Amino acid sequence: MSSHHIVRDDQEPALIIANGAACSSELMGQLLEWSPLVVVLDSAIERVLELSIKADVLLGDFDRGFDAEHYRNKQYPLEIVHTPDQDKTDLEKAFDYLIERKIPAANVIWATGRRADHTITNLTNIARYRDRLKIVILDDYSKVFLLPRKFEKWYTAGSVISLIPVGTVSGITTQNLKYPLDNESLTIGYRTGSSNEAEADGIVTIRHTYGDLLLMECHD
Repeated sequence: MSSHHIVRDDQEPALIIANGAACSSELMGQLLEWSPLVVVLDSAIERVLELSIKADVLLGDFDRGFDAEHYRNKQYPLEIVHTPDQDKTDLEKAFDYLIERKIPAANVIWATGRRADHTITNLTNIARYRDRLKIVILDDYSKVFLLPRKFEKWYTAGSVISLIPVGTVSGITTQNLKYPLDNESLTIGYRTGSSNEAEADGIVTIRHTYGDLLLMECHD
C-alpha cells in the first residue's frame, strides 16, 4: 500500500491505527488518502510495516524491550512519542497527543474485534473526549461516533442506526426513525436503541438532554 502523503493542514482528521482486527484495504486506502497525519500504536507497527504504510508518529509505552529506534530507521522521518502512563490505554494516549497538537478530529481503525475488552473500552472511552476531539471509530461493518445534543444527517430509508448509551442517557427524542423515541431514556445493559433504522429517505434528527450517546452506522 502506498504512502498517504498528500500534504494537508492539521484541520483534516488524523488517522490512528490501533491493534485490533484489520479492516479492508479499500477502507484503509480511503482514510490514508485524506489523512495528513498517521499515528501508529507501538503494538501495531509490525503489521503496519507489512502493509507498506508510511507512519508519521509511533506512540506507546515501548515495554518488553521494544526498540523504537529500530523503526525510526525503517520509517524515516518518524516521530517517536514515549507514553509510559499505565493509567491510560495507548489509544487514549494517542487522543491526548492529538489534542496537544490542536488537531480537531481523528479517524481510528483496527480498534475493534479481536479482544472484547479492548473493543468495549475503545468505544466507550470516546465519551471522555467530548468537546475536545471529534473521534470516529471505523471498521468494515460500522462507523461509531459520539452525538452532540442535537444531531441531523441525511440517510436513505432502511439505513441501520443504533443508539448506544454510555451509562444512562435521558431526554432522547428522534425524528424519521422506524422506532421513534419521545423524551425517553436509554441505559447500557438495560435498554439500548440497537438496530433502529431510517424510516424514509431524508434527514434523521436525534436530540438528547443528558449523557453520552453513541451512534453506530452499521451494515452487514
